[in-house]
Amino acid sequence: MRFDLITIFPEFFTGPLDHGIVRRARETGLIDVHVQDLRVFTKDRHRTVDDRPFGGGEGMVLKPEPLFEAVESLLEYSVGDAARQTAPDPGTAIILLSAAGKLFDQSAARRFAALERIIFICGRYEGVDERVAEHLATEEISIGDFILSGGELPAVLILDAVTRLLPGALGNEASSQNESFSGAVPSAAVPQATGPESGVRSNAVLDFPHYTRPADFRGWTVPEVLIGGNHAQVTKRRRAAALEKTRRNRPDLLG
Repeated sequence: MRFDLITIFPEFFTGPLDHGIVRRARETGLIDVHVQDLRVFTKDRHRTVDDRPFGGGEGMVLKPEPLFEAVESLLEYSVGDAARQTAPDPGTAIILLSAAGKLFDQSAARRFAALERIIFICGRYEGVDERVAEHLATEEISIGDFILSGGELPAVLILDAVTRLLPGALGNEASSQNESFSGAVPSAAVPQATGPESGVRSNAVLDFPHYTRPADFRGWTVPEVLIGGNHAQVTKRRRAAALEKTRRNRPDLLG
């Protein structure tokens, strides 16, 4: 799978892509990551990528010209214009990272993992010319209801989340199936449940709590059922604990 990162700060990605699962995936050829400096596609001697918005307002906005040309250079074809626009390749996503985008979640990560290529447009300043969102990007994505200085950090987060879902990225393929948001808790975990909390939205339950040695740490002990050897009881306890943790930390995820 190929990832392209369009940014005005190409050096930003020197560290985040050189560790852990992402590094191993790059080394084994599972993923190919290309960082593209947006300023290469400017025409003036100051390499200007931004301008003041029409209608006034605070701050500067990324211009459409260099962004369109950067993406077209990577695609190796023109996306067209208002008179005639080229349909995007269904195996490629062009993602604009933006606080105004749709919220990224695990279901989106799984959908992206089925693609052949993702091109990230890392926004900066006060935003990006809206024509980029409407006519260049295939999706506008946000990682949360907060403001960052740019799209570089969100791009790394999404790249990591997608990479770990690719076959061969993890040492144990079951790991990605037993994490938070990996699936709904079966009804057996919610005995006698009735009313609005009787169901759990699919793909919206946190991972169950984990414990390791020592079994007794400063008087805090591991639940006895986890070390008793009864796998059915362990599974039941983990399901119930996952639901309880979701109710405690993320009640918004419960149906």
